Amino acid sequence: MTEGTDFLYPFIEAGERDAGALLADLSVSAEAKAAASAGLRTATLDRIAPEIDMLAAEMAARFRAGGRLFTFGNGGSSTDAASLAALFAQPPWGRALPARCLVDDAAVLTALANDVGFDLVFSRQLIAHASAGDMAIGLSTSGSSRDLLTAFAEARARGVLTIGLAGYDGGAMAQGGDVAHCLVVRSDSVHRIQETQAALGWALWSTVQDRLDVRAAGG
Repeated sequence: MTEGTDFLYPFIEAGERDAGALLADLSVSAEAKAAASAGLRTATLDRIAPEIDMLAAEMAARFRAGGRLFTFGNGGSSTDAASLAALFAQPPWGRALPARCLVDDAAVLTALANDVGFDLVFSRQLIAHASAGDMAIGLSTSGSSRDLLTAFAEARARGVLTIGLAGYDGGAMAQGGDVAHCLVVRSDSVHRIQETQAALGWALWSTVQDRLDVRAAGG
């Protein structure tokens, strides 16, 4: 048996033979998803704007002092982590800042997963590279990925600023004490969560840039 796609597009699985009606249904579905995504992004950014501003100020101070940013995540969140690190390191404008994604090196990732276990693939890299004054951002839709939680515990013990981006109710990231700032997207849709997390990453980066520019302008 193969899994169907009716949970995504039930009208396709229903045996629709009218191309015009099918295209109309697809259009309505796409518009509804886009509207839901935009609404969630706006609501989330409005709700946590004060925390983003406070967090950006702390990150800017750490970057000025020579701190570095490490990002990580699993699956789709790993690509979001890579995009976020690239945004800080190779920005479309503003200052390039030291940032590294811990999923980029396939040899290191697979060696750690094979030799010591997948739960340690990020924490072991932080042991090797991170120190007090650095920053770590972990992305997860559930907020409860064990390898991220292990990494956050290690990062916090080393004096690294820990930042989590999570969905649903924040999961273990929001409940434990190892994540200093947990930015929660209150949704149970993985797609909408990840779309909004991308917007949060952009907002955080742009606010850090603003903070650095303000300091530079003031001498």
